[in-house]
Amino acid sequence: MYLIATFPSRHYDIEQYPAVKEYLLSFGIERLEQTGKEHNVNGEKIKARKKTSNEWFETQDRISYWEDFSKPKVMYPNMTKFMPFYYDERGFYQNDKSFMITGTHVPYLAAFLNSSLFKFCFRDNFPELLGGTRELRKIFFDKIPVKKISDSVNDTFRCKVNKIQSNYTKEQTLEIEMLLFDLYNLTDKEHKVIGFIAIT
Repeated sequence: MYLIATFPSRHYDIEQYPAVKEYLLSFGIERLEQTGKEHNVNGEKIKARKKTSNEWFETQDRISYWEDFSKPKVMYPNMTKFMPFYYDERGFYQNDKSFMITGTHVPYLAAFLNSSLFKFCFRDNFPELLGGTRELRKIFFDKIPVKKISDSVNDTFRCKVNKIQSNYTKEQTLEIEMLLFDLYNLTDKEHKVIGFIAIT
């Protein structure tokens, strides 16, 4: 049910948590210390974690952004063929094979990033790798312009994104696409040129 994650940015005093300290030490201090040294334990060579300035019970990375996991965010994989973006307001955690975006108007951003408009205009901004996958790193997002919207428009997108994520239909997708096309003042001709680019 729980994961012990003692981020250095939290400045925990392990002495205040004797049960946690005892549990962690049961794995052997030689496995936990962050010295990079090699130990000989019962004839077995065990290398300590890489050398850092952190305490033995802390994670190796500082993770000062740990609170962002609890914020509404867009989650996406670092490499993908279909470029899916997931809107999360439930505080999901993720591993090092994915990224997240926090900030204002995140539901609208999730809708925009999943749209045919985004894929048509910006898919080639992301390097294509073997097998047709694309690399979705932050540096490739930095130059992409996103239209600013009001809070009320964002609320509309939040409702629609939550609904489609719980029960996907193409009709709902097209409804969101039309909202985006209208927001960007695209003509019927431009609609047809872009067409429909499915996520899956």
